[in-house]
Amino acid sequence: MKSHDLGNLSSLRKPTEKVVNKIEVLPLSTMDDRIRIAAYRAIYSRPGLDRYALQAVPPIHIIVKSGHITLTGMVGTEMEKNLAGIAARGVFGSFSVTNDLRTEG
Repeated sequence: MKSHDLGNLSSLRKPTEKVVNKIEVLPLSTMDDRIRIAAYRAIYSRPGLDRYALQAVPPIHIIVKSGHITLTGMVGTEMEKNLAGIAARGVFGSFSVTNDLRTEG
């Protein structure tokens, strides 16, 4: 492609009109940190989920807000999603677990 072709292509693209920032900065909490670490250990030490711990960026994201755990990210199967939820529910001190993990299949 030539430079004038690229300019024509960019003119066909609709500009972004609005960006919605949904990033929330959670307050510092030693209790939430303890729960997050315990959930990480419970999930990634579980047979069937331990293989995910070896990845550079583990695919199961653990969010803890005021003692409530939310799991997000991607796992391979529905069974792995359920295993992660069960492991997180066993974490002492947490009030609830929301399992928002998605499966590849």
